[in-house]
Amino acid sequence: MEWSDERHLLGLAAMDDTHREFVALVNAAGAASGTAFVAAFAALCEHTESHFANEEVWMRDSAFPAEGEHAGEHRRVLGDLRRFRERVEKGSTMMAKAYIREQVPGWFDLHAATMDAALAAHLKARSA
Repeated sequence: MEWSDERHLLGLAAMDDTHREFVALVNAAGAASGTAFVAAFAALCEHTESHFANEEVWMRDSAFPAEGEHAGEHRRVLGDLRRFRERVEKGSTMMAKAYIREQVPGWFDLHAATMDAALAAHLKARSA
């Protein structure tokens, strides 16, 4: 997964920094194997929990109109990650690796370009 300022920068430092971290963790998990994958996947899961929780605070505190839809998407992805993490912790990594490599990059590109871009625009407008 490649970070692209053109595609991914949303103009809010805290969000952009978190997204850069997310991309780095996805790449680390995607490149890891064995016990290194278990640790990298756990780090990605923990980051994503915090990442989404922060966005949800921003949505709630700013009365973001699409909060329900955006938070629902977070719940869906976190559910996927939790299910894969249970498998990974039992020694089954194949499906989690495939998810990281084949599903997460496209999901992130779309999510950042739509839901996160709308949140960023909302937050910037409220602070102006």
